[in-house]
Amino acid sequence: MSTLEGILAVNKPAGWTSHDVVAKVRRIVKMKRIGHAGTLDPQVTGVLPLCLGRATRVLEYLQELPKEYKAVMRLGYATDTEDVTGNVLESVDEVHVTREEAEEALRSFVGEISQVPPMYSAVKVDGKRLYELAREGKVVERKSRNVFIHEIEMTGFEAGDAGTDISFRVLCSKGTYIRTLCVDIGKALGLPSVMVQLERTRSAGVTAEQCLSIEDIERLMSEGTLDAYLIPVDEAISHLPAHRVGEEKAEAALRGQRLSARVVTPPVQDERPVRLYDGSGKFLGIFQKQEESGAIAPVKVFS
Repeated sequence: MSTLEGILAVNKPAGWTSHDVVAKVRRIVKMKRIGHAGTLDPQVTGVLPLCLGRATRVLEYLQELPKEYKAVMRLGYATDTEDVTGNVLESVDEVHVTREEAEEALRSFVGEISQVPPMYSAVKVDGKRLYELAREGKVVERKSRNVFIHEIEMTGFEAGDAGTDISFRVLCSKGTYIRTLCVDIGKALGLPSVMVQLERTRSAGVTAEQCLSIEDIERLMSEGTLDAYLIPVDEAISHLPAHRVGEEKAEAALRGQRLSARVVTPPVQDERPVRLYDGSGKFLGIFQKQEESGAIAPVKVFS
């Protein structure tokens, strides 16, 4: 088999860190150059895209794409970790919330919102990760950050003895903490709350339906057919506009030379990165129009 290159869509099992998945796949495919597009907490399952080989060069473009989750939150108590694994900080005897009130609360979070990262997160403060400080019993002040909720919809509502469970689907920007979103939805309803369950269903444009289990990857690798299941690099960044150059300019592009805007079709309109192809449809790399000169300059060349 030739060297693997592309995006491998993995269904991360519960109990594994994202690093565990990368380490396991490295052993299976016998290659070191692997990176993942977006960390998942150990208890969270779902879509974990891995970039194999030169595909690691487009990680930054994949991480900018929205992420989709299916979540379950419970009204009635709060913990120090914002999920069910933590120590209970607050609880109420009864929860009186209607389905309509819950739906209205969810809708109020669509758009740009401000979040304070949870103490149990990988955000760094003064060079130390918050979860490290939290394990030492420390609570430090965290700066709020703006994130964007594109869509949110309730998928279930169940009142029980342990509390009221609200299930929802959310499409959000990178950097959104769903645990914190659950807590903030609870606050909007005047109640303590925690995240009970979380599954990522879309990340870096990859959907749950495209994902392989660790067992699938082992089997396909042993059969020598894993490369057929990799998402090509240019397909993974299909949100970037596609442009073409003639064969004579394609060679110059592959050598990392700047190109005149006149030789690129259709014309590049602004300074956003674009995918560049030759006349036969071969992917040449990511290029960008320079503001001052107007030339099309290489950003990541795939020779």
